[in-house]
Amino acid sequence: MRVEVKTPNKNYEIKIEELEEIKLDTKVAIITNPKVSGLHLNYLTSKLKVKELYIITLPDGEEYKNMESINYGLERLFDAKFDRNSVLIAFGGGVIGDMTGFMASIFLRGIKFIQIPTTLLSMVDSSVGGKTGINNRYGKNLVGAFYQPEAVYIDTKFLKTLDKREFSAGMAEVIKMAVMFDAVFFENIKDNKLSIEQMIRESVELKADVVNQDEKEKGIRSVLNYGHTFGHVIENLTNYSTYLHGEAVAIGMVMANRLAVKLGYLTEFEANEIKKCLEQNELPTTFKIKDIEDFYNHFFADKKTLNNSIKFIIPNGIGNYKIVKDIEKEIILEVLGEFKV
Repeated sequence: MRVEVKTPNKNYEIKIEELEEIKLDTKVAIITNPKVSGLHLNYLTSKLKVKELYIITLPDGEEYKNMESINYGLERLFDAKFDRNSVLIAFGGGVIGDMTGFMASIFLRGIKFIQIPTTLLSMVDSSVGGKTGINNRYGKNLVGAFYQPEAVYIDTKFLKTLDKREFSAGMAEVIKMAVMFDAVFFENIKDNKLSIEQMIRESVELKADVVNQDEKEKGIRSVLNYGHTFGHVIENLTNYSTYLHGEAVAIGMVMANRLAVKLGYLTEFEANEIKKCLEQNELPTTFKIKDIEDFYNHFFADKKTLNNSIKFIIPNGIGNYKIVKDIEKEIILEVLGEFKV
């Protein structure tokens, strides 16, 4: 199964199949973390035919997605005398994919990289579309670049060693795609009618279609941030150490749904159906807000906030979306108040 991404800067394929032999007549660095390396590095290296191979291991976890990790990786590349023909391979989940892509975008002003995602979340979302970046103390993914890979290889073999919590986190992004774009897809997920390969394919096809229309998030691509505006605040308030990204997004979806209900775009029944679908995939749906004013102020650190106007992505029924902004502060505080301790 192959899906094509076509952007103004680059066309490339997403290959959903057993990992094929990859031949590269240049220096190659696999950027990975200790866990993925221990489980799967031998499998990947058995598929590579390259001129020189290097392994760069970065710490595992969202809290390490920072400039310190990037600098460490860049120095290893300079130590090994990488040049503009060299290639990086992102081998891990979303954190590794985001950091590798960002590293590739700034090393010698840009070299090629390949995505080989190993988590469900990175397979269906972060490996597709060229968003790269790191976090800082002001928020999530505030430093980065739109930088497309040469190819994405999705091999579901890697999911066999994925723990249940990580798998559930990936399901949040699958459910997000369905709620925004395809009511039938949502019903099939809810009724457990799809194999994991089918869910990955449908999610990737939907995301590729969005990226093809809007590579740099000037319009429809912002819809992919459903659940993220609230979710990123939750991640920031908990220092990226309490929730996996997909878990925070799941809670963020529930919060966005409460806003959609209050604004009249979603019924209570639909909001409950989405919540039940998240819960049956063992995702959290509640968060205790200690200070709603502080939570509200964190929205303004979001990179999607323009001219002090917060943009929210909400469902317009299941299978459709609505982009809303300039919402009265009191309305947002009322929604946040539903989650107050």
